[in-house]
Amino acid sequence: MNTNAGNSFFQAIESGDTMTLSDKIDKLFKTVRPQGREYSYDEVARGCSELSGGTFSKAYVWQLRVGQRDNPTKRHLEALAQFFGVPVAYFFDDAVAGRVDAQLDLAVALRGAGVRDIALRAAEMDDAGRQALSRIITEVNALRTASPTQRDSESDSDRNSDS
Repeated sequence: MNTNAGNSFFQAIESGDTMTLSDKIDKLFKTVRPQGREYSYDEVARGCSELSGGTFSKAYVWQLRVGQRDNPTKRHLEALAQFFGVPVAYFFDDAVAGRVDAQLDLAVALRGAGVRDIALRAAEMDDAGRQALSRIITEVNALRTASPTQRDSESDSDRNSDS
């Protein structure tokens, strides 16, 4: 991953910075995972070679991932995109990259058994049930992000209103 300022790709997204090619490739390695592990450079190189009909070395894949090479050919970008299952525009169109990143983040979240269980249960609910669940999740997130002082004062007011 490109570590220019020590930022992770998640920090780059949160700050609104544009992700570099190496950041995007690194994110694909970290999120598109067979059997719960990252692809090896050799697996990506072999897969891209087969997809493109050309040569692709594991050293070249590593160079792209860490930012030592940042100007791949169209054929190489197409092979990487096809290998990782993203549109080739992911590498150069920030709007497409944003949509794909959101889908990748959701896929990562759904790997967790608890999140997957909640999602499966929500899928069985009617619209009113899903809306209620959404409100509950929003409220729990608000409580998690509130300062301890805010949580204490809200708890005190809840206790006072119950009496």
